[in-house]
Amino acid sequence: MNPASFQTLVNLLMLSALFGVLTLWWAMKRGGRRGRIAERARQAALSQRTDSTSIGDGDDTRLRTHLLRRLATLGDKLPLFDAKYRETLKRKMVRGGYRGKRAVSVLLAVKFIAGLVCAATTVMLGTHIPVVGGYPAVRGTLMLFVFVVGMIVPEYVLAFFAARRRNAMASCLPDALDLLVICTNAGNSLAVSIRRVADELVSISVPLSDEFSLTADELKLSGDSTRALLGLAERIDLPSIRALISTLTQSMRYGTPITQALRTLSRTERLAHITSLEEKAAKLAPKMVVPMMLFILPAVVVIAAGPAVIQLLEFVAKQ
Repeated sequence: MNPASFQTLVNLLMLSALFGVLTLWWAMKRGGRRGRIAERARQAALSQRTDSTSIGDGDDTRLRTHLLRRLATLGDKLPLFDAKYRETLKRKMVRGGYRGKRAVSVLLAVKFIAGLVCAATTVMLGTHIPVVGGYPAVRGTLMLFVFVVGMIVPEYVLAFFAARRRNAMASCLPDALDLLVICTNAGNSLAVSIRRVADELVSISVPLSDEFSLTADELKLSGDSTRALLGLAERIDLPSIRALISTLTQSMRYGTPITQALRTLSRTERLAHITSLEEKAAKLAPKMVVPMMLFILPAVVVIAAGPAVIQLLEFVAKQ
């Protein structure tokens, strides 16, 4: 057997071992009373879902809906993640703006597929690693490590999008508070004011408008204002939003005027936003030093000293 065939056989054995370990884990999780109960719960949850439910809010195409359904089915059948971990992922998905019933299942399927793709790529390209690439044990260990890393990467991508969404909402929060103060001054109730603010924020910040609209719906349907406001604070996860919710709940509990509390909070939030902008502007000058030295200063030196250098070279050539 030539070395190339031997390496291919070793790579196939490593991939088979990885799939074998995952299959054994799946069988162990499904076995026993607890595994059967968990499997029945997953199947019941899967059977109750409708085909029209999706992760996003847009109009999905048929192909995308079919793909999401397949990923959700795969995520429901994965036994690698327990209920506590799924609940943690659900909170992260909600904070990222994904509130669909299939959101967690699709994320789990993406994590698993990303880990498998990274592991297979590592096995196939592991022989090209210098020094240690020729040892199957090292490649097998590296395969497991990359499999774990590949499963973690989608969570970091989700955290990145969630952080960007929070920053977008934080930048528009002072305007939302000002609108809320105006609505409460006009004599509107809290639910009506939040609905009005949500309608006005559509053209400014779509994520914040969606969160306020959901809170207004909860206030209208359930009537439990404290629970609806706490849900808003949990979904957005911003200190300013938590301060707003705390102010509103205390005002409703003790009967204090909401308008005055909102006006004070709006003034404080506006001042904090201006301070943040001034801080970013003050940091801009030191950050521009390195780009100027690398890109602008050489061009200025060439333009200023270029003619003198050319004349000097011509003078030396004549001598």
